[in-house]
Amino acid sequence: MTHLTRPVPARGTAARTPRQQELFDELLGILLREGFRDFTMDAAAARLHCSKATIYALAGSREELVRTVLVAFFQQVSRGTEEALRGPGGAGDRLLAYLAAMAEQLRPASARFLQDVAGSPVASEVYERNTRIASAKLAELVAEGVAHGEFRPVPTGFIVEMISSAMDRIQQRTGMGGVEGPGAYRELGLLIVGGIRAD
Repeated sequence: MTHLTRPVPARGTAARTPRQQELFDELLGILLREGFRDFTMDAAAARLHCSKATIYALAGSREELVRTVLVAFFQQVSRGTEEALRGPGGAGDRLLAYLAAMAEQLRPASARFLQDVAGSPVASEVYERNTRIASAKLAELVAEGVAHGEFRPVPTGFIVEMISSAMDRIQQRTGMGGVEGPGAYRELGLLIVGGIRAD
């Protein structure tokens, strides 16, 4: 699951020039398509047709730049899903809308990128923090549904843990029985909401 706290500013992040922002956005697109396991600062400079000094102005090291790119991407995901949590309808409708928004926001991320997120200590630090924040938001949503009688009394922590675990599997594209992307999120939402909705 993917929401984000404020990023730790990297070198040059607070005041990027238009050219730096253009290069950063291009780099984000490349990493989303191709992953970042083999990413190097030298390769980035060659790929973006700029000097290494320009790349190092974005971040002081490979790890810092990868982390900054990840933070930027998950911020985009957060903005795209936050509206669903505040949207119209009851808790069930908003839970389904949240999962649909998550599927849409993660669409640009390739399987390779998501595999690299799962296997990278730098990425895991960002991802795990986001997961904790998202879990808290979903717990509030489930608790709201219980309080308003829309959901039956359920152990909120257990339900949220099940959602989180399933979303991890969907995002990593592992063991989902051939159902991926939007279809997997839709089925997860229907399963959860149908299972906890009050009779």
